[in-house]
Amino acid sequence: MAKGRPTAKAKSVAKRKSAVAAKAKPKAARAAKGLVAALPPVGAGEDATVLDRLYRVVIDRRAADPATSHSARLLARGPEKVAQKFGEEAVECVIEGVTGDRLALIGESADVLYHLLVLWAARDISPDDVWAELRRREGVSGIAEKAARPAVRALGITTRKIP
Repeated sequence: MAKGRPTAKAKSVAKRKSAVAAKAKPKAARAAKGLVAALPPVGAGEDATVLDRLYRVVIDRRAADPATSHSARLLARGPEKVAQKFGEEAVECVIEGVTGDRLALIGESADVLYHLLVLWAARDISPDDVWAELRRREGVSGIAEKAARPAVRALGITTRKIP
């Protein structure tokens, strides 16, 4: 592949996304008008427990038939492929973040969270492990937290993050 030139697969994905976006635009625009009313206020009802429930479903599906369960199919391919799929979904989320399509970003964000849960399951990490790490970091400056990491200290790396 020549530098700066998209691959055939990238062109195909872009073409499909463009076609889907063209068809969905009027519907998305109509839905966006009522979106504020349709979504509950932050903190009203759902919280991270939805991720805990979805994680349990992913864990339960490990034993399912890969022909009938997307989670089982992903997990059967191994953690490396699960990580690759998570990366692909993350890139799609970034693209929607750049384009500014709110509804598409919400959908891609849900895809990223689902695939992250599958990756955790593939590597025997539970949401509780991650929630504990987030609690540990809560109230700590990101700059201070990163500087305190053993690998960062051992290498003598200083952060260039803007506070």
